[in-house]
Amino acid sequence: MTPLKDPAHLAFPGGGLALDRPRVMGILNVTPDSFSDGGRFLAREDALANARKMIAHGADVIDIGAESTRPGAVPVPPEEEWRRLEPVLSEVVAMGTPVSIDTYKAPIARDACRAGAVIVNDVWGLQKDPGMADVVAEAGAAVIMMHNRTAADAEIDILDDIDRFFERSLDIAERAGIAPEKQMLDPGIGFGKTLDQNYLVLNRLETLAKHGRPLMVGASRKRLIGAVLSVDTDDRLYGSLAIHTVAMMKGAAMIRVHNVQPHADAARIVRAISAEGVA
Repeated sequence: MTPLKDPAHLAFPGGGLALDRPRVMGILNVTPDSFSDGGRFLAREDALANARKMIAHGADVIDIGAESTRPGAVPVPPEEEWRRLEPVLSEVVAMGTPVSIDTYKAPIARDACRAGAVIVNDVWGLQKDPGMADVVAEAGAAVIMMHNRTAADAEIDILDDIDRFFERSLDIAERAGIAPEKQMLDPGIGFGKTLDQNYLVLNRLETLAKHGRPLMVGASRKRLIGAVLSVDTDDRLYGSLAIHTVAMMKGAAMIRVHNVQPHADAARIVRAISAEGVA
């Protein structure tokens, strides 16, 4: 594995993002069936208004997705995924905040990067679509490689499984020519893990630093929060804040969230604690 030249920077076309403080990725779902906000931002104007709101509230990246990855979701053909994305993608890009495309399909990633997306957020870590790594490399985009499994297995060592998955993803990225400074890893909270395994991964998050890449964590409104607090999806903000604050304290360079403003505030407090001051 090639080491990073500058671990405090995520490079992508047009510059990059300094990781000298925790960064906040705002979620923009243009889907009818996402587990949390499915259908709310399917209309073009609603999606654009939400993007503007997140940017005003401090989002460092806007992550646009047009296919739900919740358990049991019906796969979306690429043509339908692009039909949902096309009306909003270029306009969000024009807002000036870096845009990430949440997809595991190479054709969607290619078209999104051509429209101005600079990060590919792949929930299968370059391992689902054999063309994805080459698309990312050719676009010069950054890539977030998430750990995933087709099903949870309570009997496995989940940290070992994540390590081996990351090693495969990093090898694919390197062979495709994706520069180390354009790579980020995501342990995939809520994906292919039992509830207990999710909490184990969060508690041991700092051990994943061994892979030499910055980490992103996304637990916003997920079931592991409802399981502890016994609250519905819309009432999981405080639980989301708790998990993401712990993740940032344990080294997460970016958090992926629905509610940007409270998480941006939390990130600023984490930075002040880490710096032992307000500078």
